[in-house]
Amino acid sequence: MKGAQAWRLGSMGDMQILPGSRHRPPLKRPIWIISLVSLVCLFLVCAYIYPPQGSAACYVFSSRGCKVLTNWLPPSPTRELSDEEIASQVVIRDILSNPPVQSKNPKIAFMFLTPSSLPFEKLWDMFFRGHEGKFSVYVHASKGKPVHVSHYFLNRDIRSDEVVWGKISMVDAEKRLLAHALQDTDNQHFVLLSESCVPLHNFDYIYNYLMHANMSFVDCFLDPGPHGNGRYSEHMLPEVEKKNFRKGAQWFSMRRQHALIVMADSLYYSRFRDYCKPGFDGKNCIADEHYLPTFFNMIDPGGIANWSVTHVDWSERKWHPKSYKAQDVTEDLLNNITSIDLSIHVTSEAKSERLVQPCLWNGIKRPCYLFARKFYPETVDKLMTLLNF
Repeated sequence: MKGAQAWRLGSMGDMQILPGSRHRPPLKRPIWIISLVSLVCLFLVCAYIYPPQGSAACYVFSSRGCKVLTNWLPPSPTRELSDEEIASQVVIRDILSNPPVQSKNPKIAFMFLTPSSLPFEKLWDMFFRGHEGKFSVYVHASKGKPVHVSHYFLNRDIRSDEVVWGKISMVDAEKRLLAHALQDTDNQHFVLLSESCVPLHNFDYIYNYLMHANMSFVDCFLDPGPHGNGRYSEHMLPEVEKKNFRKGAQWFSMRRQHALIVMADSLYYSRFRDYCKPGFDGKNCIADEHYLPTFFNMIDPGGIANWSVTHVDWSERKWHPKSYKAQDVTEDLLNNITSIDLSIHVTSEAKSERLVQPCLWNGIKRPCYLFARKFYPETVDKLMTLLNF
């Protein structure tokens, strides 16, 4: 018994005791990584659904602003176009894609939008003299029949209608002038001028500047403030989105192809006629400041210069630009205006922003302005002496 017991003890002593399976605690999940990924996803979804409305918000996430965020986000889903939009785009595309009709005698159409008589008709007579056959004149007088002192303006009045500042009637008058000027197939460039506009250079300089330009000079910029995008109405949807809404001075100079598509447009024009007017939606939308800039920004943004060749001084920051009296008109004033080669726009935000761009003519930096406004009638004799075309 003792031997057997000893054997068992010995045998057990010789046996190797294998270690049992260890108890592993549950893996700790990387909670902070999951939270970070969730926040990023939430940010992307929110940015996609509610894109930043101001540039300041964009710079929180990128030093390069909104553009880098826009490129990062997935493209917005394209909506189905209406029959009107499809028809409009087809017409506009065909006009822009076809080469313009070549004229053996290309002319500039000078289109005057005035209440009645033109106070600077003597100055324009001096400007036009000796260049017959290179220009056409059209006068839209909205209040009274003009009395002309230059034979270049005789029988050049078109059928006119009432024009009210800030309303679509201003755009109607512009289109009425274009319609008459387009009837002459030799007219290749179309300049809109007011009764207070004067030329800053001689005829040959202006003719060559416009005729050899590869773009139209339509003023256009983005103003996020109350007097820019603050005037936008969602009633313009879906054809006109807020992101495409632009502002600019009405005094354009455009090529024949662009004049044709302005006349062909009824769809986008109707949105501004119905929903961009003083007092609508509690806003003060000015149709002539928004229709053409928005229209060209949507259909041919690369075909316009985004600045006007007509100078106006808004430095006083009032509802109307600075006007020049006789004592203001000096050689220095004219030299200063004709030497400007930067286009400057100021936004209407509380903390306004200056938007500066060089005036590029066919890719070359050149002086911006061919015409200027607003001059009082009393300045005519002094201007004729100083300009001396």
